[in-house]
Amino acid sequence: MRKFFSFFINYNTYLLFVVYCSIALLFMKLQNDDFVTKLRNSGMEFTALMSEKLGSYSYLLNLQKENDRLMQVNTDLLSRVLSLETAATDERNRQKILADTTINASKFTLARVVERRFSDRENMLVIDAGWRNGIKKDMTVLTPEGLVGRVTSVTEHYARVMPLIHPDFKVSVVSDKSNSMGILSWNGGREFIAHVEHVPISSHLALNEQMVTSDFSTFSIRGVPVGRVVSIKPDKLFYTVEVRLAVDFSSLSQVLVAPLKAEPEKVEISSDNSTGEPFF
Repeated sequence: MRKFFSFFINYNTYLLFVVYCSIALLFMKLQNDDFVTKLRNSGMEFTALMSEKLGSYSYLLNLQKENDRLMQVNTDLLSRVLSLETAATDERNRQKILADTTINASKFTLARVVERRFSDRENMLVIDAGWRNGIKKDMTVLTPEGLVGRVTSVTEHYARVMPLIHPDFKVSVVSDKSNSMGILSWNGGREFIAHVEHVPISSHLALNEQMVTSDFSTFSIRGVPVGRVVSIKPDKLFYTVEVRLAVDFSSLSQVLVAPLKAEPEKVEISSDNSTGEPFF
């Protein structure tokens, strides 16, 4: 054993050379082997696959950023389009009112409905005109089609309107042909049907007659269309009259506000002495 170690120590350089040569020959032999070729090809495919995956992840990250950018651009464009369409619609409605020959719009204040609350009982409108625009309480609100309501409260830039379809709203009306008079009110339910009370059984009111505001009203200017008679039912002393309203409240967007009907002496003298409440 000692001789073997002595021989290994003395000739280790030659022995290492032989080992290296053997390893080199082994690799040269394996170079032509199919297994090595397959292993190398598999390694190349794996490398290509990893590169592709990494590239895909990078692409997805960039794609997400691009999608976010495009979404922001689309949002901005949509906002501009909606703003322009809204402005165009408002302008069309405004021009329609101004061009109506049945009413001189120059005497009125044009306003836009900016808030509404509709139900089977409590209804309310808000318009974008206030005391800075000359709006005052009890002014008449209307459209060329007919009566909308009256102003009940005013702020600097806005006004609250009680529409005709409110249980507390009442107005004196008269028919255009038979000159039949009564008090129009809304009792809830259908928003396009109101009732006229206190029409004497002796009157000659007929179907399809148009009802307009009368000069007896303490707030409304006279001659504003209210609706047409669609039903007349006789009772003991008065008719029960249904009127289809002239204004479509479901599509109301632009309104006119008439100057205040200032007749304090008439309001005072026509008031009920027991309650202090004026007629309508």
